[in-house]
Amino acid sequence: MLAVVADPVRWRLLAHLADGATRCVCDLQPVAAVAPNLLSYHLRVLREAGLVSAARRGRWMDYTVTADASARLRAALPAVGTAAGESR
Repeated sequence: MLAVVADPVRWRLLAHLADGATRCVCDLQPVAAVAPNLLSYHLRVLREAGLVSAARRGRWMDYTVTADASARLRAALPAVGTAAGESR
């Protein structure tokens, strides 16, 4: 999961979608600042990781961050304060 969001393009896309609004792929193109085929690739990776969902609207695709995306990312982070020998 962390490898998915470690990519700067995917992180920008997630940050742009973080407000929960649905956005057309045409609106995401300037945010990603990559070629359309690479944008499709990055969005597919985010979909497969369960961080965004997609819906077809005519010839366009609309993307929305999933309701559990932040929980999925938090679950992927290592626990803080559980290292052996750590003082409290």
